[in-house]
Amino acid sequence: MVFYFKARPEAGDYTIFMGLDKHENEELIKYGFPEDIWFHVDKMSSAHVYLRLNKGQTIDDINEGLLEDCAQLVKANSIQGNKVNNVDVVYTPWFNLKKTPSMDVGQVGFHNPKMVRTVKVEKRINEIVNRLNKTKVERKPDLKAEREAVNAVERAERKVQLRDKKKREELERLEKEKQAEIRSYKSLMVSEKMTSNKQIASANKSLQELEDDFM
Repeated sequence: MVFYFKARPEAGDYTIFMGLDKHENEELIKYGFPEDIWFHVDKMSSAHVYLRLNKGQTIDDINEGLLEDCAQLVKANSIQGNKVNNVDVVYTPWFNLKKTPSMDVGQVGFHNPKMVRTVKVEKRINEIVNRLNKTKVERKPDLKAEREAVNAVERAERKVQLRDKKKREELERLEKEKQAEIRSYKSLMVSEKMTSNKQIASANKSLQELEDDFM
């Protein structure tokens, strides 16, 4: 089971989601999207909350309102974190999550700790948490199938891009050959290398005169 929430409208059309338990979290870790941003209460047990950005966006595109929604939701879904003030929430791109065979179910590390950011949540804001909970929807998605569908689309896009690149390269090659041919033709038309009709006639006359002298 995955729980889906809608972020505040003024922040944009974004979906926030989290797994039911650590086993569901394991699936979310495995089949995440490149646009997913992972949130967790630092040094405490909490839900794994994800924000799905629009394609092409990065962690730098998260505005303050959107960040506050995610941070409040993850704090509210931490048994310990929900009881205390001034908790740190860490967040990082999904692709920075590191999973090794020795880790427990739902446990993660990071490939690059420098890509992990922290936001401090002073206290729970019920207005935000209640608003998010009103948008809550439960679904049982096939995470693997969703990930495979995205992979198929990305492969098709890369195929089109590669084809377009080859087409551009071929057109550029033909244009270079054309320009080289034009330059070569122009070099043959240089005035110093050309002979006029007058010069030809003059040369022929001189030859005739030589023949007459010989006779």
